[in-house]
Amino acid sequence: RMASKPEKNLDTFPNPFIDRDYHIHMEIPEFTCLCPKTGQPDFATLILDYIPDKKCVELKSLKLYTWSYRDEGVFHEAVTNKILDDLVTALKPRYIRLTARFYVRGGIFTNVTVDFRKKGWQPKPAIFLQEFDTQSNVRS
Repeated sequence: RMASKPEKNLDTFPNPFIDRDYHIHMEIPEFTCLCPKTGQPDFATLILDYIPDKKCVELKSLKLYTWSYRDEGVFHEAVTNKILDDLVTALKPRYIRLTARFYVRGGIFTNVTVDFRKKGWQPKPAIFLQEFDTQSNVRS
């Protein structure tokens, strides 16, 4: 049976490729919470990037978790850090970054970015590949 109410549980499943660093990218465009000063709704897109260790987050539970903030009065900085802390506790990832891009309020956009790196984990060196434009046969 499908859950029809928000909840704070973050379910996980075993990382199917534990020996490999790989990047998981998620965008959650319908995040809402309430301004703790005015009670007015705040809307944001959450951008989640992580490199799993032993666990990955299950998407339905992530949806219900983010939904649980809809009626909470919380500052942008606090909610972004709280979500990251809860994800770190549930996943214990090698690396995770959460960016909350809040929509304009009073003429001001707010972006909050927080991250976590597992002690001792080092990323592999970045590899930059040239893109090849197949239409003009020119490297860009």
